This record gives sequence, C-alpha cells and structure tokens, in this order.
Amino acid sequence: MNSTAIIMEKGTNALLKTLGVLGTEQFISTLLKEPFDYTEWSREYFASYDSTQFLKEAVEYDKNNPIL
Repeated sequence: MNSTAIIMEKGTNALLKTLGVLGTEQFISTLLKEPFDYTEWSREYFASYDSTQFLKEAVEYDKNNPIL
C-alpha cells in the first residue's frame, strides 16, 4: 500500500503528464471549488461496464502502463 505522499506525487505526475501545468492547476482548483461525490460518480461511470469488459480494459491498461 502506498503512503498518501506517494499517491499524491504519482497523481500529480500523471496529471502533469496528461494535462500540463495549467491543466493540472485548473483540474485541482475545480476539485476544490466544486462539491464532488466520488462514490456517486464511480457508480454512474461504471454502470455500463460488465465485469468482463472492466477486467479486459484493466489488463490492457496494466500492460501499457507498467509500474516502475
């Protein structure tokens, strides 16, 4: 299990890689300003997934994004 500091570092690095500095700042400021219920969001997001599709995509993601 990763510590909070490691998770924050990895998350920030992923955001920076994907969104750049300005996009990362915008994303974080939006999260801080807007009420956000992760549990509700994940239920809605994954409602259309069946377990087979989810597993297939997770395995594919793992192959393409190895942990160093």
